Amino acid sequence: MTDHIETDVVIIGAGPVGLFAVFELGLLDIKCHLIDILPKVGGQCAELYPEKPIYDIPGFPMVTGQGLVDNLMAQVEPFNPTFHLNEMVESLESIGTPEAPLFRVKTSENGTTFVCKSVIIAAGGGSFQPKKPPIDNIEAYEGTSVFYAVRKMEMFRNKKVLIVGGGDSALDWTVNLQPIAKRLTLLHRRDAFRAAPHTVEKMRSLVAAGDMDLHLGQVSALKGDNHVLEGAVIRKDDGSEHLVDCDVMLPFFGLTMKLGPIAEWGLNLHENLIPVDTEKFETNVPGIFAIGDINTYPGKLKLILSGFHEGALAAQKVHRYVYPEKKLLFQYTTSSTSLQKKLGVAA
Repeated sequence: MTDHIETDVVIIGAGPVGLFAVFELGLLDIKCHLIDILPKVGGQCAELYPEKPIYDIPGFPMVTGQGLVDNLMAQVEPFNPTFHLNEMVESLESIGTPEAPLFRVKTSENGTTFVCKSVIIAAGGGSFQPKKPPIDNIEAYEGTSVFYAVRKMEMFRNKKVLIVGGGDSALDWTVNLQPIAKRLTLLHRRDAFRAAPHTVEKMRSLVAAGDMDLHLGQVSALKGDNHVLEGAVIRKDDGSEHLVDCDVMLPFFGLTMKLGPIAEWGLNLHENLIPVDTEKFETNVPGIFAIGDINTYPGKLKLILSGFHEGALAAQKVHRYVYPEKKLLFQYTTSSTSLQKKLGVAA
């Protein structure tokens, strides 16, 4: 019995970009295992904004974060990838040569060891944690009245919701939750916002119509017993304070990204990102690729669609490592009966 799992490729990160890489690799008969620190597939889309609309996925005028993940999972189903969730890669060791790469990958949670010919890092920004506002005793309300992400909108129906922040997340959830909240209040330290102009305009129209409230200032204290929030004390710039009634508070102060063990894998790093080429999105270590938000190169755009493109080109080079004696014939899924058979759609 082997003490390790042998596969063609290990993908680190099971977000949308990692999932699409499974599809591109599968078309080339390349098998893979995916490792993710989260308890479910989907990355930030599933963990932070499963019900939030996404508008810039080609072919989908609008799709939710979870809807995109569900579609990607259906797309990779013919290739039977294996997922290792709630696990973090602890070490990545090269045991091959530049001409014939081979890697040993170990996880920290279950101590699983993999041996593979290529590694694709699709870890987003690494592990991410919400930035918390500096409010005394906020931990007592977390999980009952204070939430750093919206996973189910219905949780907030008929609630008095206080949203704190001035970026895209704060403004997006303001306009999305306002119709179902009993009363919604947006709080920001100043009357200027770092969100999409049309979203800011919609928020201001709701305020003008009296359908929600906008306050300027910062939360100085939370009120409520037994982990149940009853209100938040707001301090204005002039030092005055007043109480805003709320059952729920949603602080959107952004995320703190941590690379974790990736920083110790011998890869060149630039400001906590992994530099790659733009031909195959390979790192300085032959056989290790980086796609999605974790990589950097001239002209990089942190968009999901960019990660899809990167995964497609990386798969072409991975094929050379997995099948060094086999010539790669480029084919289109629309016309190739062999690809269609792999997908289970051939007549």
